[in-house]
Amino acid sequence: MPVNVTIIGSGFAALAAIRTLRRMDAGRSLAVTVIAPQARFVYLPSLIWVPSGTRRGSDLIVPLEDFFARMGVTFHQAECLGLREGGRIVVTTQGEVRNDALLIASGASYLRKAPGIDHTLNPCSGIQPAERFRAWLQRWRGGRIAMGFAGNPDEPSAVRGGPLFEFLFCLHTQLLRENRRESCKLTFFSPMAEPGKRLGPHAVRQLLGAMERRNIATRLGEKIVAFREDRVVTAGGEIKADVTLFIPGMTGSPWFGNCGVPLSPGGFFIADEACRVVGTERVWVAGDAGSFPGPEWRAKQAHMAELQAEAAAINLIHTLHGRPSHVTFRNELICIVDSLDRGTLVSRFSRFNLMLPALKSMHWVKKFLETKTLHRYR
Repeated sequence: MPVNVTIIGSGFAALAAIRTLRRMDAGRSLAVTVIAPQARFVYLPSLIWVPSGTRRGSDLIVPLEDFFARMGVTFHQAECLGLREGGRIVVTTQGEVRNDALLIASGASYLRKAPGIDHTLNPCSGIQPAERFRAWLQRWRGGRIAMGFAGNPDEPSAVRGGPLFEFLFCLHTQLLRENRRESCKLTFFSPMAEPGKRLGPHAVRQLLGAMERRNIATRLGEKIVAFREDRVVTAGGEIKADVTLFIPGMTGSPWFGNCGVPLSPGGFFIADEACRVVGTERVWVAGDAGSFPGPEWRAKQAHMAELQAEAAAINLIHTLHGRPSHVTFRNELICIVDSLDRGTLVSRFSRFNLMLPALKSMHWVKKFLETKTLHRYR
């Protein structure tokens, strides 16, 4: 009888897990099934270039049928509804899928509790919002734009602030190129007094300094009360805006609550250092869906999702073969904060924190990483 492995998701973590499983399973003794709404991969890090027209949404989509065929993967097109029998059965909108081992790499969702949040655009949530902002910019003739992010108060690591900095700096460069910067007031806001603190204390100073040099106003440490069509209302006053880009804190997907396992305070699957879901057998998690142990600055990003997925896949294989399964991943934070023509490399490890000046070469490194990843799955 074949050993059935199910992977939920089609993002960075899921695809890294597939590659790792097949690398260790050269004889393809595992029957791998992937569950996802669509057989496609979207390269979300490059959404920052959509508003300027440097990238179109279609440039960032990779149909996965060929990749799945090369990897010998069965695709089950459906949305997840929950788990049964301790994870041995995945309940979906298209029936139940049984497994001998499960890896959850489905990503997460965004909090939408703030009053009036429908008046905002979350440019990090997918291609459509980024393209809507692009279309709006083409019609816009000047005024005010507010851009900000927040976290999950119950899960400090569930924040995605880095891309907002990139959308902000890229927009500044775009408006300069189009000779429209003087007609626009840009305001960055966050309820955090030190936004970007996970990147390191020096990074916060450098990022805020970069905003000051670009004449970008800041409103920090003020609780968000509500969003209106033409303004952001905070505990410290109002920020007038023709459009508001806002990346809220992250939380688990709604179906996580239908799995019969305890979740973290922020709504994620609780994982140990080996990416096992606490309270289960032969169930692992990787990427944004999990709440992992680690330093207070740990972050949810594609790079970490791939590291977690590799560790989870190795442990899954070892477990199925009756071997010790204690492979862990290294907590690290590596990103390039892009500004359309330059990039600032930020890295943080347990022993050191580095932030380089903005360099043209780093912009090209970011583009190279995009090309490398898209080519891998095409």
